[in-house]
Amino acid sequence: MDRSPGKAIALLSSGLDSAISMAWLNSQGTPFDCAITFDYGQRAKLQEIAHAKAICNHYGIRHEVLTLNWFSAFESKGLLSEKEPLTQPSLKHLKDPKLLLKSAAQVWVPNRNGVFLEVAASIAESRNINRLVVGFNAEEAVTFPDNSVNYLHAINKALALSTANQVRIESPTLKMNKNEIVVLGNSLVFPFHLLWSCYEGKEKMCGTCESCMRLKRALIQNGKSIDGLFINSVFQ
Repeated sequence: MDRSPGKAIALLSSGLDSAISMAWLNSQGTPFDCAITFDYGQRAKLQEIAHAKAICNHYGIRHEVLTLNWFSAFESKGLLSEKEPLTQPSLKHLKDPKLLLKSAAQVWVPNRNGVFLEVAASIAESRNINRLVVGFNAEEAVTFPDNSVNYLHAINKALALSTANQVRIESPTLKMNKNEIVVLGNSLVFPFHLLWSCYEGKEKMCGTCESCMRLKRALIQNGKSIDGLFINSVFQ
């Protein structure tokens, strides 16, 4: 088989982790076939797609959007419905594992990451590409096990059997927390204003959902300005 072992496909949500993962590998000379953003009916889909496209344009990487309509058949709550208010954690909340488990359950979408990776692996195999780049991180792996080292190893074992060219998942940010990922982004001179990490799909990032709070904390800890990025820039 004629392979292109160096080429990769990125899964790009437009959030911090996936964007920095793609940016770092791009800086190391990895050639990208494309970056894929999934539309699965999430609250922030329009903003995620627009910001992911802007990030791809910045790096000269082709952007694709894949729609998975059937997620809308699931119980409407959390990320799949705007009817239910999302948890607005405080800094103290982000340090409490029990509270984080509750907020994680609110935004959990059944097997979302598993579906994304299997779909992307199928596309990669069809294009004779054997690298998928994702943005897992150690901070969220505490409450989202599909961000963890164990999960990455497990799915790579499965893909070794289910793909003819042995597609593999890799994540440069796998063992990093958000603060460390921002540090890496700084070293890459990453355009942080292009990120969309918010669970909501408003004009600006809400600044109060758990994903926004994690990003705000990491940016502030690294002396980055958050002016204009969030509707609510207060951090307490």
